[in-house]
Amino acid sequence: MNTISQARGVERLVRGQDTQDGAGVRLTRVLSNDLQQRLDPFLMLDAFGSDKPDDYIAGFPNHPHRGFETVTYMIAGRMRHRDSGGHEGLLQNGGVQWMTAGRGLVHSEMPEQEEGAMEGFQLWLNLPAKNKMCEPWYRDIQSADIPEFTTASQVLVRVIAGTTHGVSGAVTREQTEPLYLDMHFPAHEGVVLEQEIPSTHHAFLYVYRGGLDVVARDVQTAVPAKRMAILSNGGNCVVLRGQAGTRAILIAGKPLHEPIAQYGPFVMNTREELAQAVDDFRAGLMG
Repeated sequence: MNTISQARGVERLVRGQDTQDGAGVRLTRVLSNDLQQRLDPFLMLDAFGSDKPDDYIAGFPNHPHRGFETVTYMIAGRMRHRDSGGHEGLLQNGGVQWMTAGRGLVHSEMPEQEEGAMEGFQLWLNLPAKNKMCEPWYRDIQSADIPEFTTASQVLVRVIAGTTHGVSGAVTREQTEPLYLDMHFPAHEGVVLEQEIPSTHHAFLYVYRGGLDVVARDVQTAVPAKRMAILSNGGNCVVLRGQAGTRAILIAGKPLHEPIAQYGPFVMNTREELAQAVDDFRAGLMG
């Protein structure tokens, strides 16, 4: 069987919803609550990008989290993280902030710039039930510390999480096995990237520059900029043909197949656990 016959196609294209979060930061919610079961173990993906300070300057003042992980990837800009666990770090161009909220943290993410572009993504990755009350954890990963490789067709791939083409990413997770790639296509048309994806994983991609085609058998599906493509289940790879200068992120993970109960910044398995999270926050038990 040839590779194309095993390639995943596009199940559907998603246009994100413009919204505001934090103290008024403008962003696009690409993966929202209605897709959480379909894209388990991923809970949310926000894309943000503006060169207008009023769109981002208010930032994200102190707010709590429990029961999942946040992965913030900064394409451009500078943002300061502080949390109740005593962690502090500066997220800047090309860097990643990976935070495991676990049993609970209160943190802030505030811009350290008053002009220029701020662009990036925040992904929420669920924790298995047995780990939801784990010790909180935090890591800043600077751009220079994110592993990269270049394919024979000159596609630069940054490996934020997982392992691919013999390159291990900055972070790995045993239960959800996330794969998180940032793909930079060269400045000429028609370059093809073939990327393996475990057949057990849910997967999607988001184009943030240019556009690309997802090729599966005799079907090509165009994915323009600012669109998410949910990839069909079952295949063991995705085949992408990029326009000149295209940039896109590809995310895949092993589903947990567990109940999801969410109330704002708390994601647990039952309503009772959510009620406890709210009570604990009000009692100051998250810092």
